[in-house]
Amino acid sequence: MSISEQACSYAAIILYDDNISITAEKIATVVKAANVQIESYWPGLFAKLAEKRNIEDLIMNVGSGGGGAVAVAAPADGAAAAAAPAAEEKKKEEVKEESEDEDMGFSLFD
Repeated sequence: MSISEQACSYAAIILYDDNISITAEKIATVVKAANVQIESYWPGLFAKLAEKRNIEDLIMNVGSGGGGAVAVAAPADGAAAAAAPAAEEKKKEEVKEESEDEDMGFSLFD
């Protein structure tokens, strides 16, 4: 995540926490007050995100795992049960791939 993204994220959270509507102008004002230089398009992007998504939901689901969790939570019928094993299988495959790399002697910190 770039400094611009972080600054806009924090600005949106500050505005949300103070019950102030999240607009591009207000995000830009908070970022400018923090003396952070960002590209001019970032506040608009974050303001559009705030219009379409509930900021509290985004905050509460920070570590939820992203797309996999959304796919499992979306179906309201038995499809959720079918999606859950697929997510578990993917996790097992990722673990297997990591162990294969270790067996080959490759490591990020070698």
